[in-house]
Amino acid sequence: MNFAEFMFYVFASLTLLSGLMVVLSRNPVHSVLFLIFAFINTAGLFVLMGAEYLAMVLIVVYVGAVAVLFMFVVMMLDVDFAELKAGMVENAPIGIFVAVFLVIELGMVVATWQFPKNAELAREHPYLRGAEVSAAMDGPNNVEALGLILYTDYVHYFQIAGMILLVAMIGAIILTFRERKGVKRQDVAAQVARKREDAAEVVKVPTGKGI
Repeated sequence: MNFAEFMFYVFASLTLLSGLMVVLSRNPVHSVLFLIFAFINTAGLFVLMGAEYLAMVLIVVYVGAVAVLFMFVVMMLDVDFAELKAGMVENAPIGIFVAVFLVIELGMVVATWQFPKNAELAREHPYLRGAEVSAAMDGPNNVEALGLILYTDYVHYFQIAGMILLVAMIGAIILTFRERKGVKRQDVAAQVARKREDAAEVVKVPTGKGI
């Protein structure tokens, strides 16, 4: 067993354990923390498979944004754990049905799984045979291949998606913007156009008298 295989078993075991703790944890905050831990270990598995871009997206998008957002939402909400446990018995049949259906789907996936051939296995896992797959590694890596396809064949779709996200961001800012009355705001143009006569007044005080 080489180092890559050892790390695969480590990442896979931690991912399964953290995923199990996401479901079994009674505290929602702990569930979100285990979810973040599962994402990190899954990113490690992607790196071992040569999918560096997917690993980066998983860390930046899901761990850096989605999971942290879940954390803040759960911490800000006043969760009544007694009320959550009260409806557990009522929803148990639906949960059991979903669990059985999920187990059947996983069993069908495992039953129809076919191991790839030696050449395909070497291309998917280049760390298994270093000398034999050196020729297959001369091409672009995962990130370079995605960049070449994204900025050539799908460049227009990429730009359209960027414009949609920009419009969505502007719309969210406009919808959440609230103008408060009675708040003094800075007017840079009025300050620049102000003359000395408008800002200061020279008062001639007679001798021997105050202002």
